[in-house]
Amino acid sequence: MVGAGVLGLPFALSQIGWVPGIGMIIVSWLVTFYTLWQLVEMHEMVPGKRFDRYTELAEHAFGSKVGYWSILPQQMLVQVATDIVYTVTGGKSLKKCLQLLFPAMVNIRQTYYILFFTVLQVLLSQTPNFNSLKGVSLLAAVMSLCYSMVAFVTSTIRGTHHHHGVKYGVRSHTTAGMVFDTLNALGTIAFAFAGHSVVLEIQATIPSTPEKPSKKPMWKGVIVAYAIVALCYLSVAASGFWAFGSLVEDDVLISLEKPRWLIAVANFMVFLHVLGSYQVFAMPVFDLIESCLVKRFDCKPGRPLRLIARTAYVAATGFVGMCIPFFGGLLGFFGGLVFASTSFFIPCIMWLAVQRPKRWSFHWTASWVSIIIGVLIAVLAPIGGVRQIILSAKTYEIFS
Repeated sequence: MVGAGVLGLPFALSQIGWVPGIGMIIVSWLVTFYTLWQLVEMHEMVPGKRFDRYTELAEHAFGSKVGYWSILPQQMLVQVATDIVYTVTGGKSLKKCLQLLFPAMVNIRQTYYILFFTVLQVLLSQTPNFNSLKGVSLLAAVMSLCYSMVAFVTSTIRGTHHHHGVKYGVRSHTTAGMVFDTLNALGTIAFAFAGHSVVLEIQATIPSTPEKPSKKPMWKGVIVAYAIVALCYLSVAASGFWAFGSLVEDDVLISLEKPRWLIAVANFMVFLHVLGSYQVFAMPVFDLIESCLVKRFDCKPGRPLRLIARTAYVAATGFVGMCIPFFGGLLGFFGGLVFASTSFFIPCIMWLAVQRPKRWSFHWTASWVSIIIGVLIAVLAPIGGVRQIILSAKTYEIFS
């Protein structure tokens, strides 16, 4: 649940300020906690049938064709968007780590680091399924907690010793700039709550019987995860903005420099985290691609198909990452375009369609409030993300 998006939260606060920023993080936490509960509950809402994906859940809610064709592209786009951002994050973090440890490597292009990350993903992508990723997932989870705490502690120390002269106003000084920055910040915060897209995939791996349904242990896991999410997100966002103010980088670990060894270790933790998390988000896409090739093109399932299909996908996300390696802009753009739907309002729409709660009841009201918030983010945030990418591209030479 704690993804690399947490590193962009101080940047989001620098775009909209203390109160709106912290307030939006809290609202997003509450909304996505509720929609995550809905997903866990709906996974086993039909006796004897379990839903492994948004698409299958949507088919039950809206009818087979409507559900499939409306949800499938969105679901896959979530996975692909996450992998692109994680590719960029992995390359940038590895570059920062090695530059701090070996200053002589400062002139090596970021493209090469992203390419190295992509090659590693090609190797990892040959693991057969989710169960094969248990060790990788555990490592990624531990790393995310560790680098979040390093970011919090080092930002707090930095702010304590270099607090004079830090400005806490928003980054832009024009009305248009402040509006676009606000939109990008909404997408950045939405991106941080991106775990919904694999929740059903994970729950499908938990044993379930009528006496002991999987939703009970799943919900316990969600509660623990979201408690940790609240701790990490608020601490990193507040400490990072407090330490650097409106000058904080789109990745707070890039802003931090001392102690050099600790910041290098933290960036390497980010690298290890996204190395594993990439595979968690990619696995459903691998499954879809291979199923499509087998069913529609009569390809023979096996290792050769896995090697070709998965390598092609990893290469494609790596190429996009090398072309537009703009962490802050990508968070805002994808956070609004794809994550606002899967994390904020699609579960609510399905809940209303299936459960049909009484008008003005708690679940009816909460679902509609979540839908309105999610739709606004989905419509507005990509605009701010695109502008941020354009501004970054003005000073960037492709494949540099």
